Amino acid sequence: MSYSDAVYKKAYSILDARRNRAVAEAEERKLKIYAQIPRVDAIERELADCSIKAARAVFAGGDAKELLTELSEKSKSLRSELEALLSAHGFEKNAMKPHFTCTVCSDRGSVEINNKTITCECFKELLKECACAEVNSLSPLNLSTFESFELSYYPDVEGADGINPRRRMAQILNYCKAYANNFRPDSKSLLMRGATGLGKTHLSLSIANELLKKGFSVAYVSAPDILFQLERAHFSYGYDEEQDLISTLYECDLLIIDDLGTEFATNYTNSQIYNIFNNRILRSKPVIINTNLTIKELENAYTQRFVSRVMGTCDKLDFVGKDIRPQKA
Repeated sequence: MSYSDAVYKKAYSILDARRNRAVAEAEERKLKIYAQIPRVDAIERELADCSIKAARAVFAGGDAKELLTELSEKSKSLRSELEALLSAHGFEKNAMKPHFTCTVCSDRGSVEINNKTITCECFKELLKECACAEVNSLSPLNLSTFESFELSYYPDVEGADGINPRRRMAQILNYCKAYANNFRPDSKSLLMRGATGLGKTHLSLSIANELLKKGFSVAYVSAPDILFQLERAHFSYGYDEEQDLISTLYECDLLIIDDLGTEFATNYTNSQIYNIFNNRILRSKPVIINTNLTIKELENAYTQRFVSRVMGTCDKLDFVGKDIRPQKA
């Protein structure tokens, strides 16, 4: 997986901050414990002295087995005494040690396995989160919640098509809440269809907000913006930048593509849209697509193969009513 230097730098800075914070908090706890239980400080000094003597015995050579056994027994006794003291005063037995966010790599980002340095899973997730944050930096992710979605803007009467807009939108709202509540990295993809100003962006961003709170990685992109960035990078030979963006779109837990069909279409953009969607579907990674286009208009704008793929893999949410933005204004 390829990420930019900026993403790696950001991820490493977060790791460093986590590690430094854990170490600093451990030092604070130590000082508190020393003040409350002076014997603990003495025990730690004795343990350090045992370690030094054991190392000297090994380096000195000769038969140090008896001394090493004696030092080992003394260290074991000191540790038991230390744990008992800590427990008696209401501290956890590991209170003297840093409490790292990742217990596997101790917030270093890598682990040694069979004499090989392996990237820790926590760092892979952190890279993904940082890459998504970079993509989302210009998006209105903080502007929409389920609580602020107003059903009162939708007519509570049946239209000529026999559909009550308010009831339909209440059903869609409940569906989106359930989708966010039960989300998994292999959840179904969604196709949100309907005219401009009916709440597609609002509800998809509400889903995003809920998932971000749960720790999932979400990338929200406007189709015109992301395709412009990809095409610009590609044709200016910025292949690293292009690959960084594609990697993020492929790997995030949820990808939201807003305003599909409003971009300037070219062979390159149509190909990328299909590749991004198809790659994620093949790996059971969900996509939410928002579009103002009808199925026929989607077929005219893209290919029948792409539309068939979308229709066959997405749950369809058809938004109804009239543009609610003038009412909000």
